[in-house]
Amino acid sequence: MADRLHKYLAHAGVASRRRAEAIIRAGRVRVNGETVTDPARAVEAGADRVEVDGSPVAPPAETVVVLLNKPRGYVSTVTDPQGRATVLDLVPRELGRLYPVGRLDAQSEGLLLLTNDGDLTFTLTHPRHGVARVYEVWCEPAPDPERIDRLRRGAMLSDGPARPEAVERAPAGPWLRVTLREGRNREVRRLCAAVGLNVRRLRRIAFGPLGLDGLAPGAWRRLSAAEAEALRSAGRQESPGPRRSQAGERGS
Repeated sequence: MADRLHKYLAHAGVASRRRAEAIIRAGRVRVNGETVTDPARAVEAGADRVEVDGSPVAPPAETVVVLLNKPRGYVSTVTDPQGRATVLDLVPRELGRLYPVGRLDAQSEGLLLLTNDGDLTFTLTHPRHGVARVYEVWCEPAPDPERIDRLRRGAMLSDGPARPEAVERAPAGPWLRVTLREGRNREVRRLCAAVGLNVRRLRRIAFGPLGLDGLAPGAWRRLSAAEAEALRSAGRQESPGPRRSQAGERGS
């Protein structure tokens, strides 16, 4: 079955769909020995030989999507030049080549998705889709009603205005529950700082339709086909109203 070249690369785990398009346009991809710069070029697994930077690309493997409860102290990258532990150290190598879907910074914890499906990553992290992420935040000083109200109204950050979808007190403990529909760099922490709150702990408890469901820190599980499809459906549903155009999700 033929597929467009950029989707082929994304499904093969080379890069997200948008990044794959850039790689193709840069002249780094060859199909059957010929350099191709059109991301829409049709290719067929098993029939066409695809190379990136001279290295053959294996046909797309079985899609793997993993839900991980990330502990603090792990970075959400494939490798780290500083030698720190990465989230991939927490899952078996037998699962194959996986990439984080967006990021949680090293001191943040909670729900993080890993997958070999670059197209799914693109769908979930592109700002126009507005997939909800829910965070629990422990701040100092304890947030009073005035600060909570200011947080709900949002703030002007260095990269533009930002406003949470919702802010409420968590059912138990000194936590706030903050819902965002974009993944800007350290957005939760910066919003809290803008209203005079210092984040002591931050954990993501939901991404789209998925929650942690009692998964212990450092533990993981592979999503079922139905759960993966529910994620794709969440990514296809754009949030109402205009959103800023920007790169995919970074650390929160």
